[in-house]
Amino acid sequence: MEYRSGSMNRVFLVRFDQGDDFLAGLLEVVKKEEIKNGWFHCIGGLAEADVVIGPNEPTMPPAPIWQQVDSPRELLGTGSIYPDEHGEPKIHLHTSLGEHGKAMTVCTRKNTKTYLIIEAYIIEITGIKASRPWYEAGGFNRLTFDAS
Repeated sequence: MEYRSGSMNRVFLVRFDQGDDFLAGLLEVVKKEEIKNGWFHCIGGLAEADVVIGPNEPTMPPAPIWQQVDSPRELLGTGSIYPDEHGEPKIHLHTSLGEHGKAMTVCTRKNTKTYLIIEAYIIEITGIKASRPWYEAGGFNRLTFDAS
């Protein structure tokens, strides 16, 4: 385990409307506002998305199991924002998606079409030098604390 202490800086409130690509829009705000490190929370509806529902086996690196969500779901999610080894922002989002009283928790990856509305707030974190470079042994981008 490693940790660092930082501070909250700017806070952004963002609304996504019917048909908006949530992750693409979030990334657009992150780039435009030059958010390097942050966390976000979101609530609303998701019409479709490509998600990972877990690893095939508990191995490193994991073999992800992909599933396509293709019907409207209630959404509650939280995620983080850190740059990769090239300085490009990487978004890591986990959501619980509900449909007719049944829920699934997933890693939401791409093609995220909003159903009705998604409300999100982004909290920018300052005072911490962190990134999410590719972690070869794990097969994923891992949060890494950079030298101060």
